[in-house]
Amino acid sequence: MIRSSVSNCPVPTDQQPLNEYEELKTSWLFRDTTLDLREYITKLVWIWGLSWLFAGPIAAASFAPHKYIAHFILCGAAGASVGLVLILVRLYLGWFYVCDRLCSPTVFYEESGWYDGQTWTKPQEVLNRDRLIVAYEIKPILRRLQFTFAGLAGMYVIGTIVWHLF
Repeated sequence: MIRSSVSNCPVPTDQQPLNEYEELKTSWLFRDTTLDLREYITKLVWIWGLSWLFAGPIAAASFAPHKYIAHFILCGAAGASVGLVLILVRLYLGWFYVCDRLCSPTVFYEESGWYDGQTWTKPQEVLNRDRLIVAYEIKPILRRLQFTFAGLAGMYVIGTIVWHLF
């Protein structure tokens, strides 16, 4: 955890937006979004491939692979994409939450439980630092995830067109 640069910050260390960002950046699932593009795509392909373990048998029950190979592949690919989409939604929501906490001029925190929430207004220097982190570290990750969603949507459209051709 990073110690607060503000000496009078009442927010508990684990609830400070900068520390939430650092924790998210190093967690096993979320750090994959910070990898270079090739490694990022490789991780997504692995997740999609593992999702085939569930989608494949369902697609095979719906479309016998030896009779309807194209429909089996398209159905299995779409089904496997559901697991990938769920993980991508989780990644997006996690990064968006931290982005929102860093951009906000106030920080809501709990002192000892859910019943005693407080709000702290960030000093301008802390707000500027947090917004720089958002601009240079988090916004590119959110853009990458948005492009990933757009790519998956494009693949769904192509799959739908191919489905209707067979």
